[in-house]
This record gives sequence, structure tokens and C-alpha cells, in this order.
Amino acid sequence: MITVDCRDIPSLKSPLAVYTSDQVGAMPALKIHEFVLAPISDEDVDSGLVIKAIKSFLESLSIEKHFAVVQKKNMISVVAIDDYKLEVRPTQPTDQFFSCVHCGHVTQFEAVHNNHMKIHYL
Repeated sequence: MITVDCRDIPSLKSPLAVYTSDQVGAMPALKIHEFVLAPISDEDVDSGLVIKAIKSFLESLSIEKHFAVVQKKNMISVVAIDDYKLEVRPTQPTDQFFSCVHCGHVTQFEAVHNNHMKIHYL
């Protein structure tokens, strides 16, 4: 498992977790200031691919020059280099995710989650 610290980019934590997990083929778990990438198969998550995905995400937003991606063992941190401030979007209830405890399916909608859960009990 690899932990990605997002203290310097709190408004980008959720989209970064989704993007990175898609790129490296891992399952994300959101925490308060970070997210964890767990392998889907028996192989470990490649930290090099995670760093590459994070840098690609920052480049897509044209903010890569304001942040550094630093690795210490299984912890990867996105660190602000200068005093660049991200525009904080107003938080809405749609920023919440519902995750299936059986298979890891993730959705933003409670109704979709409830319907998904029913398939495990047929």
C-alpha cells in the first residue's frame, strides 16, 4: 500500500485519488488529509507509476511548477514549493463517496450505492 499526503492540496484530494487509482490500477481509500492506494492483485502498487500519475494530474491543471512530489518509503507527499494558493471550490454534498465493502465499487450517489449493494445479497 502507498499513502499519498495531500495536505497542501486539500481541494484536489478526491479527484487526484480517482485519477491516480485509475492510472495505476489500485483501489483508493480516502482519509482526512491523504489517501491510500491498495493493490487489486497480489502485486504491490508501483510507486514510480503513482508519482508519474500525480505529476501528470498536476500538469493537466497547469500547476506542476508550484508543487513537488516527494517520496519517503511508502509515503508520497505533494508539497507546495512557493506560496501558491489553490482556489478552494465550495464544498457540496456531491464531494462524498459511497464505497462497497464487498467489492470496492465507489459512487457519489447514495441511491446508486444502495442499488449496487443489493446485487451482493441476491
